[in-house]
Amino acid sequence: MHINIRSVRTVFLLIFCIALPLFIGYIGSFFTMTGVSAWYQTLQKPWFNPPDWLFGPVWTILYMVMGISWWLVLRHGIEKHTVRRATVWFLLQLGVNLLWSYVFFAMQSLIGGLCVILILIVLILLTMHHFRSTSRAAVWLLIPYLCWTVFATLLNGMIFMLNHPW
Repeated sequence: MHINIRSVRTVFLLIFCIALPLFIGYIGSFFTMTGVSAWYQTLQKPWFNPPDWLFGPVWTILYMVMGISWWLVLRHGIEKHTVRRATVWFLLQLGVNLLWSYVFFAMQSLIGGLCVILILIVLILLTMHHFRSTSRAAVWLLIPYLCWTVFATLLNGMIFMLNHPW
């Protein structure tokens, strides 16, 4: 039996690319769980706020798809400048994604969360721009993430407006 080393590397790279965003999401879930179980429940929310149980499955799927998207870029070779630059933008937006969970839930800052998530949208768009030079499929896979983040921004903004002591 012959094992193709390149295929094994590709599979391990795919696993890593999916595992890293899932791990970041897992870390963020600690901030979210503590905030949701206490402070978040006391906030007024808009009529279109999804049920709390929906966020976990949606984010899990989005993190997996983000990882696949990144993998589509990385498999072109990290030695390429375009791949390295795209990876930097991907990792930066992933870090800001985690930062949002901390600022919104752990710090309980509605306005801080709104500022962070607006930066996150810009970083997602920049990531998509840099992914485009390597893989258009990778860009398409990030569209649901961008859409959900825009929706989360709307929620964050509405929650801020409904709970801000004017």
